[in-house]
Amino acid sequence: MNWLTNYIRPKIQSIVGPKDVPDNLWQKCPSCSGMLFHRDLAENMNVCSHCGHHLKMPVKDRLELLFDNGVYKRIDVPNVPSDPLKFKDKKKYVDRLKDAQSKTGEKEAIIVADGEIGGMPTIVAAFNFDFMGGSMGAAVGEGIVRAAETAVAKNAALIAIPASGGARMQEGMVSLIQLPRSVIAVRMVKDAGLPYIVLLTDPTTGGVSASFAMLGDIHMAEPGCMIGFAGKRVIEETIREQLPSGFQTAEYLRDHGMVDMVVPRKELKETMARLLNLLMNRTGASGVGGNSQKNGQGKNMHAKSGLFSGKTAFAPHATLNQSNPANDPSLDSVKEPARVLKK
Repeated sequence: MNWLTNYIRPKIQSIVGPKDVPDNLWQKCPSCSGMLFHRDLAENMNVCSHCGHHLKMPVKDRLELLFDNGVYKRIDVPNVPSDPLKFKDKKKYVDRLKDAQSKTGEKEAIIVADGEIGGMPTIVAAFNFDFMGGSMGAAVGEGIVRAAETAVAKNAALIAIPASGGARMQEGMVSLIQLPRSVIAVRMVKDAGLPYIVLLTDPTTGGVSASFAMLGDIHMAEPGCMIGFAGKRVIEETIREQLPSGFQTAEYLRDHGMVDMVVPRKELKETMARLLNLLMNRTGASGVGGNSQKNGQGKNMHAKSGLFSGKTAFAPHATLNQSNPANDPSLDSVKEPARVLKK
């Protein structure tokens, strides 16, 4: 039988040739362990067809899903020092950045996009979890600020889509400073009378959830996504108690008042468009994916007729480029009344 294995088989293999079969054609569902064909998974918006579990979705696919006709324009994020602390653990921080940039093809863990959702002008700041776990450093903070400033300048709604493990430890205090900066950026949008919506995705933890991610006028979340500050194991070891089942999931937070609605991925665009039309276009809603009505000058006729149109978009507001001392008396909105001393 050696002539079959030593002569015939090699001849057949040389004629047919080896078949290059990609190793990423199938993916296992982390919830039900079901095998999912990559093409079917993509057509189903990265949702398991067996149990409905929502797998992580690439940030570009998410933006194409939300914006009308999948059309949007990217807004550049300001450049920042790449390694302000010259940090090094097992690997240099600069090398980690280069690896993440070559892996994702992006400069940082955030993408700021400008477009329309349901015909309403919208600015979206979306996190890329594939870039160092979507951690928030100085560049991500600048992205949040740029998104807020653009929303105010264009009289547009701001939508944040966090998917992050928290602050970036390699930048130390620089990353922690982004927490109050992002809060001030959100305050700018709210002071301008514009809606700020947060779409919570898996995972939203750490400093991101402790800052801008939980300050939305409306909090939406995908089913089953993890939302919290510290991990479940850390909390249990700290308080010496067993946490309830489903703790830190979107459904648990909705039942306890931290999340307004849990929306399946297939209904996200329609729900987002309906909310934006209710908030910014009270007199009449345009169809999902349609164009808003415009007058002869090209301006949106309903831009100031929604629930968030009580203030002009260009009203004075606190900007990040004009810092005032904390003890500036001009910042005191409420003065203590003078006391009248009786003789």
